Amino acid sequence: MNRFSEDIIFCIFDDMNWRERIEQDKEVLVGKPTIKGTRVSIEHIVNLLAQGWSEQQILENYPRLQKDDLQAVFAFIKECMQDGLLFHESLEQG
Repeated sequence: MNRFSEDIIFCIFDDMNWRERIEQDKEVLVGKPTIKGTRVSIEHIVNLLAQGWSEQQILENYPRLQKDDLQAVFAFIKECMQDGLLFHESLEQG
């Protein structure tokens, strides 16, 4: 991906209000963050991406999801990382 494409993606994430698409309900999946109106967790989507699934594959296999839902997942993760909510001490090798 070239630098121009990366800038566009980050611009999209900055404009994305993930709170409109992601919710947390202790009665659904033990309170894991999910796409609103579904039982599809953010964790599950991230796991699919880590396994090599494309955005298109996810959308085809989960027809209730929309492209904006996936963008909200990335915006959510980005904000968690900025806030220090996703941190693992063992990343430092040595």
